[in-house]
Amino acid sequence: MARYTGPKTKIARKFGEAIFGEDRAFEKRNYPPGQHGLAKKRGKKSEYAIQLMEKQKAKYTYGILEKQFRGLFERASAARGVTGEVLIQLCEARLDNVVFRMGIAPSRRSARQIVSHRHITVNGEVVNIPSYHLKAGDKIAVREKSKSLDIIERSLAASSHVYEWITWNDSQKEGVFVSVPTRTQIPENIKEQLIVELYNK
Repeated sequence: MARYTGPKTKIARKFGEAIFGEDRAFEKRNYPPGQHGLAKKRGKKSEYAIQLMEKQKAKYTYGILEKQFRGLFERASAARGVTGEVLIQLCEARLDNVVFRMGIAPSRRSARQIVSHRHITVNGEVVNIPSYHLKAGDKIAVREKSKSLDIIERSLAASSHVYEWITWNDSQKEGVFVSVPTRTQIPENIKEQLIVELYNK
């Protein structure tokens, strides 16, 4: 299955929250899509359905396909620490996510494109793999010839988020992935334990 590139608001309405960031269309119609979206749903969701919904939300949030996501889960299972927390930390350490967090791109979708088009360097070397896994201390920068790109300049100008686990030098257009974030430092509303329970069935 190809990566989802359709309307973001439709997906946000499915989960009942703006998982892709600020969304005016979602605020106007904060109910499930479809002609019966406003109608009261009958019946209670099964445990499996709730777990599956949480996994789908995480995959859509980070823009990761099932094969990659399962691979991350297996890495998290083999690592030290709480599996669910490690899974979210692995998602956060992806290059496309950090490019987004630094404000270089307005969304993770844009960040993947910026990375794929060779506009980003890691420790001085061009990296065009969005899923590239960063390590603490890695330096992420916008390539010299890409610093004047309109999408990057507009995104940086509009960015206001500050995260303790990354630094950003706006004049140099470079930053550092200081450390892997703790779960409390990650703002995403994902119940990762439900994902662990789903995969462990």
